[in-house]
Amino acid sequence: QVQLVESGGGLVPTGGSLRLSCAASGYSLDGYAVGWFRQVPGKEREGVACISGRHGTTYYAESVKGRFAISRENAENTIYLQMNNLEPEDTGIYYCAGLSLKRIINEHAMCIMTARDGSKASWGQGTQVTVSS
Repeated sequence: QVQLVESGGGLVPTGGSLRLSCAASGYSLDGYAVGWFRQVPGKEREGVACISGRHGTTYYAESVKGRFAISRENAENTIYLQMNNLEPEDTGIYYCAGLSLKRIINEHAMCIMTARDGSKASWGQGTQVTVSS
């Protein structure tokens, strides 16, 4: 399975920006759906943004549409999440996850289904994002 390492979290004020990185090794992300998932204590895991490594097509949760942008850099085998106009509700641990496109149909399914059952995906260690009010 692909190995994933996240970086880029931190503490920002409301309205600030952060860029998260998810660096992959072991396999090319070209054959994977990759997503960013947010975990907040007491709440269900949420798939906030997902991308097809093959086609570059994207899916966003309603809560982040227009503020977050997921992108891929194939030469670096890395996925990015640009987060703008951050709100306190965006606070949480952000995890990067990848699943072969042989096992998940597209990026939309990746965000929805992997949020519910992440047992088939490869996961990074997570990075903390804190937005102060």
